[in-house]
Amino acid sequence: MTTEEGSGPELDSLRGAFVVLGVTGGIAAYKAVEVCRRLVDAGAHVAPVLTEAAVRFIGPATFSALASEPAQTVLVGGAEPIPHTRLGRQADLVVVAPATARLIGEYAQGISRDLLVATLLATRAPVLCCPAMHAEMWEHPAVQHNLDVLRARGVHVLAPNRGRLAGGDVGMGRLAEPDQIVAAAAAVLARNSVAGERLDGVAHPDRPSGDLTGLHVLVTAGGTREPIDAVRYIANRSSGRQGHALAEDARDRGASVTLVSAAELAPPDGVHYVRVATAAELAEAVLARAEACDVIVMAAAVADFRPAAPKASKLSKRDGIPELVLEPTQDVLAELGRRRRPGQLLVGFAAETADLEARARAKLAAKDLDLIVANDVSVPGVGFGHETNAVTLIDRAGNELPVPMAPKRKIAAAVWDAVVGLRASLGVTEPSRGGDE
Repeated sequence: MTTEEGSGPELDSLRGAFVVLGVTGGIAAYKAVEVCRRLVDAGAHVAPVLTEAAVRFIGPATFSALASEPAQTVLVGGAEPIPHTRLGRQADLVVVAPATARLIGEYAQGISRDLLVATLLATRAPVLCCPAMHAEMWEHPAVQHNLDVLRARGVHVLAPNRGRLAGGDVGMGRLAEPDQIVAAAAAVLARNSVAGERLDGVAHPDRPSGDLTGLHVLVTAGGTREPIDAVRYIANRSSGRQGHALAEDARDRGASVTLVSAAELAPPDGVHYVRVATAAELAEAVLARAEACDVIVMAAAVADFRPAAPKASKLSKRDGIPELVLEPTQDVLAELGRRRRPGQLLVGFAAETADLEARARAKLAAKDLDLIVANDVSVPGVGFGHETNAVTLIDRAGNELPVPMAPKRKIAAAVWDAVVGLRASLGVTEPSRGGDE
């Protein structure tokens, strides 16, 4: 943010946008008041729509006082004869926060029994759905299926956070914070503009497309877990945030993205997500898809060794100290280097605690990479477990570019800038895929 909360260049896409803010009947409805205020402060025209259940938690007068027009609560019998049509057509974006399991299910099935779902079905504008519910409900297969249905239809889903829930429980299902929701809303609007779409969903061909448009990229993320027994494993401190940021930035620049992730993070919206746990699972997922990709970015922290004979049951102290024999895992990056085909770019990562440049350059050559992203994870605020990173980019020709400490999304942008530059320098201007995934 800049000097004024709720403003700043990262929220510019909200200025002048018509945003329908849908509020459903969950305890997290109180947070929607702050979302409304921040959207208005960012310059958006906000039209609140509250379900009947939402009114039981928070009154429409609160939203009417903060928003750009009075809150609406009914499909029939209000001031407008067909409010859902007017709202659906005027909307540049519809944000539903919180989105309950009931709303998600009705929206997925096309069941229009209130003004909010009717508006969702009547609009061609992008939709940002922000679920909030108890952990057991969030994890239920029916809820996840309905969310998958919505994602497949192009709905943007901002996954909930892990934290304190109603009743004092702690788990996944807490509504994303207002600043996260507003930032996600701005990103959806900005993404539509970059992709050459008007806010009303009508094609606008004279707008520029992203510089990765037409490319299929594969990104890996997170640290693998190698089992010792049924409950214990060998792992590292990688959070996966950098890999997920790389996937999100590539998506926003127009690429078709496959993310193979071992991280305990919510899948980013708009990417093909493959969840893995072990180095072997990651190798299988990556090598099966590599041929179809134009660019592969191996940001995952893949274990170098794994227990040779993991136990199927939990080890106990009564069993004595186990003999832990390790064996090497497959070197996926080296295998990708051996399999690479003309026009395909390969990017690796080197997380080191000493001799950063020398080790990174050695890895670049040994694995036949086009670019390596090196970071010294012994430096505070860099690498594993942090929201920030500081890296040095080194390419095949020996060129070196230090990127100072910045949020991981900005580091991701620098990596993709380097990839775009490398493709141009090599004369690769068109996708070079060998096949479809």
